[in-house]
This record gives sequence, C-alpha cells and structure tokens, in this order.
Amino acid sequence: MSLLVVGSVAFDSVETPFGKAEEAIGGSAMFFSTSASYFTDVGLVAVIGDDFPEAELDFLASRGVDLQGLHRQQGKTFRWEGKYGFDLNEAITLDTQLNVFGDFHPDLPPDYRDVDAVFLANIDPDLQLEVLEQVRDPKFVACDTMNFWIEGKRDALEMVLSKVDMAVINESEARQLAGEANMVKAARGIQAMGPRHVVIKRGEYGALCFADDEISFAPAYPLESVFDPTGAGDTFAGGLIGYLCRQGSFEPEDLRKATVIGCVMASFCVEDFSLESIRELDYDVIKRRFHKFKELVHFGPLEDLNE
Repeated sequence: MSLLVVGSVAFDSVETPFGKAEEAIGGSAMFFSTSASYFTDVGLVAVIGDDFPEAELDFLASRGVDLQGLHRQQGKTFRWEGKYGFDLNEAITLDTQLNVFGDFHPDLPPDYRDVDAVFLANIDPDLQLEVLEQVRDPKFVACDTMNFWIEGKRDALEMVLSKVDMAVINESEARQLAGEANMVKAARGIQAMGPRHVVIKRGEYGALCFADDEISFAPAYPLESVFDPTGAGDTFAGGLIGYLCRQGSFEPEDLRKATVIGCVMASFCVEDFSLESIRELDYDVIKRRFHKFKELVHFGPLEDLNE
C-alpha cells in the first residue's frame, strides 16, 4: 500500500550527556520516511532550502522514497537546536529557526492524491487540514501533534482528530489533550474525539496501543548505549504505519504487532545521532530484533497455586 507523509525536513543541533551533533539531518518527515521505507513505498511532502545537501536526497531516493512532493526553495532549511539531560524523555529547546518552513503550505502532486495511507506529522493542524482537503479517499489516516498545538490551536486540532483513524502522541501530550492523568482514561478521551485508535509513545517505557476496545503494550528494548532520542518518535511512527501498509490491514491484531515494530525501529534510532543507525538496516536485522522483543514479554502458563 502507498503511504504519504507530510512534515518537516531539518537540520538538528543536539547535545546529550553522551555527545553532541551540529547541524545533523533531521525533521519529522525525514525520520518517518526513512523508517517506513523498510516496509512500504513512501511519498514525502516537505520543504527544504537551497542549503540542503543533494547527497541526502540521493539517500532518500536510494531507499525508494518518492520526492515529487519535496520542494526546494531559496533560503535556509528549518533548524532546531536542543539539549537533553540524563532524562532522555524530554528535550529542552534552545533555538528554533523556521526559515523556509515558516511559509510552507503542502501542495500535493497529482500522484499523491490517491494514496492508500497518510501520516500527518507534527505540523500546524491548519496545514494538516490542508492535506486532508487534497487527498481523495485514503484507507487510513494517522496524525501526530505536540503541546504547542494543543495549547494554541485546539479547535483546528480537534477538527483534524475528527477526521483521522489514529492519533500517535506522547504521554504528556495525551494527558494534556484529554485532561486526564490516567493513561487509559486519556486514550479513551482522545478516541472520543474521533480516532478509532490511539498509540501513546512512552519513550524508554515503550508504547501503549488502544485499538478500538483492545489495549496492548510494547516494551522499549533494553539498550546498553543510548546516544540521542531525537527523531525516535517519528521513527517509531514510520515503523508502525509502514508495517501496517506492508500488511494491508489496520485491524487491532495487526496494530498490536505494528506497535512492536515501531518500538524496534525506535530502538535502532536512539543508538546514534541523526539517521546514522537507521540508514543501512536490512529486514533480517529488523526481524532479529523483533524476535528479541518477543522474548522480552514471553512467559509460560501460571501453575495452579492450589497444587
């Protein structure tokens, strides 16, 4: 199944307790499309400046990512600078320069308007609505968001949520959006806004998937070395939705396995800065780590305690 992502392509400058990267390749659409490309065909809609390296476009093309919707404009590419402490679940933003992204309005090429699935990455909900007005009849639509949009563009965000099949959101944003401290209640509150399915990203604690009335949990993979969590959420979403498109099904049973695949891809992402640890994966490597995930949560039957 064909998959479209609309989001950002950026330069990230990141400092963690374990190292630093200056102007590394990043952005929600970049991480998502790289991850999803291991499972399905991806079309990317974003904007870059004239300073964005051609070699990175060649990399995306080598992964089979369609770049008809990636527009190059005169000016500088979007830049983000952030810092993490030992709590790698939360970044401190030091600087944001929208540059050409500040005037971005997604204009979908004709070939993209009949896609099977759409992922609306973390962008202004007004832009997400512009995308939904251009696609004709997708089988599945998912969206991400952030606290900035929850606070500042609540009405537009709720309109987006009323039109999508899945919300992919982190733990603190789920609480903020639903006004509920309890994760189950928060997820049910978001489902009541429109999405059948809600996937809550919990960083080093894995992810919760609420698929219709079913709940499943995927752990985070226990890693000895974690360098940079930047882009892990978008990498997670790329694995999740890319796998669903590969399977051609969006039923709860498929979502359960896809959530684990998302955690697998995110576990690779955090092992290095930028895209470095997910550039050269192959399906066998992904499959081996998936089976290690399965071992993490496998246990035998409980003996009869009366015996």
